[in-house]
Amino acid sequence: MRTQERMPPLGGRGARSRFPQAHLRGHCHVARTVASRDVMTHNISHRMKRGLFLAATVAGIAWGTVALLGQWNNYARDAQHTAQSSVPAQALSRIRWSTPVDLAPQYSQGALLIHYGSPLLTATNTVIVPVKTGATGGFAVEAHDGTTGALRWSQATDYILPGGNNWTPVFGPAVTAQPRLYFPGVAGTVYYRDAPDSSSGAAGRVVFYGTVAYGAHPQAYNASIQINTPLTSDALGNIYFGFLVTKNNLVWPLYDSAGSVLTSGIARIDPSGAGSWVAVTTAAGDATMTQVVYNGAPAISESGGMVYVAVSNGSAGYLVALDRTSLAPLHRVRLKDPKSGKDAMLSNNGSASPTIGPDGDVYYGVLEDPCCKENHDRGWLLHFTSTLVQAKTPGAFGWDATAAILPAAAVRAYQGPSPYLLVIKYNNYSDPGAGGNGQNRIAVLDPDGTEIDPVTGVTVMNEVLTVLGPTPNPKRPGVKEWCINSVAVDPVTRAVLANNEDGKLYRWDLDTNTLTQSVVLTAGIGEAYTPTVSGPDGSVYAINNATLFAVGN
Repeated sequence: MRTQERMPPLGGRGARSRFPQAHLRGHCHVARTVASRDVMTHNISHRMKRGLFLAATVAGIAWGTVALLGQWNNYARDAQHTAQSSVPAQALSRIRWSTPVDLAPQYSQGALLIHYGSPLLTATNTVIVPVKTGATGGFAVEAHDGTTGALRWSQATDYILPGGNNWTPVFGPAVTAQPRLYFPGVAGTVYYRDAPDSSSGAAGRVVFYGTVAYGAHPQAYNASIQINTPLTSDALGNIYFGFLVTKNNLVWPLYDSAGSVLTSGIARIDPSGAGSWVAVTTAAGDATMTQVVYNGAPAISESGGMVYVAVSNGSAGYLVALDRTSLAPLHRVRLKDPKSGKDAMLSNNGSASPTIGPDGDVYYGVLEDPCCKENHDRGWLLHFTSTLVQAKTPGAFGWDATAAILPAAAVRAYQGPSPYLLVIKYNNYSDPGAGGNGQNRIAVLDPDGTEIDPVTGVTVMNEVLTVLGPTPNPKRPGVKEWCINSVAVDPVTRAVLANNEDGKLYRWDLDTNTLTQSVVLTAGIGEAYTPTVSGPDGSVYAINNATLFAVGN
């Protein structure tokens, strides 16, 4: 399935992607300045910092950002994308219930080329499930009782998928702490529903560029604007997302209610429904930028001051930091391959999102250039300080992955100085043209430690722990891939939960560095990466072969 054919132009843009067909195959792998640490942090030992971080996590507090116990509001849980639960995960004893996330799955040579949206959990254990309802589109959100799986309510949306990529993009809702559920609609509009735990609640739709503008020419806006990232909610109830303006328009320009011409950009909607936006060209200070990178959920610093998002011209671009309230551009960095020095490749078929560390450092996964033998198609986890002016040590893997945050104290064998570590899938692809050995792993990395990568010779983050996938891959050398774009981290029991293409969900015990529990979900399938999630009662959720499984005692 690996060829050097080129992908079609980005929908409505006329720009041709540089990504080879290698990134279209069924099993997924196809795409920081240090914030000033406060005075007290400088005056305590590294060991104390590690202990404080773990204690804060167990208490449900993410270094200054209060999180309701067990709530999972966004992709990778929170606005920093830590993927870190505050509740110990249940034993992976059995499937407690399941429900489809795709009513008309479309298979390609037996593989499933779609990034399904993350399930979300309210504090009172309602599971919000994004569901694809048709063969080529159509979406709804469902609310299920987290204990029994019983359907509480369902609501359809008129959301239309963006074009310009080969894998079906993410339809990604978000929940606020109030709680209020937001989910994408047509023309860049966003629906909301209050009291998502209840079978009824106040509902409506908000338009970031203004209801007056949309109401004047709804058909033109419907045909021209699509949300192309998951929504992200912050602690104050604001939401952020990327959107495309793909035609702008063939007959007349599209305007917001203030009279400005709409172009692709980043939007913000506050709890009152007031919206604002900034063009990707303005955010990056580069007129050649055309889009927010598909499927990349915006990330928000723990202080709440900055929003991070990746923008591109369809193949290369920047990580930018914006003011959380005004969306004014604050910082930017051109994303580069650490080995070749060329522009890193930003694939619309990936789902990497920025992660914000407790110290403000920013992590973002990209593909290598030249692709793909340089780094076995693994990409790079780029690492920056919070103002993006200093590149720090990268990780050796970044393709279609979002790094999770793990308190260093949760790894008893770790004796280094870092107060937190990173968890990320660590596949080594043996597909034709990639050159890897198929020894597909998950890794715990030290963001401040270094080692020499044996594949590229580049200085990369030190591997603290790795665990190999357990199931041989008869089609190629090595083992089945970890089919996750985000793990679920359980620092309370010192474990990581992750889904595998062998059809099983695994618990990785960090004390013993072994896979100590597993449960069979399906017979296994090559599929695009999806997140693993943990709920307020400790249930673990994974998507495998178009179905969401709730696993526990």
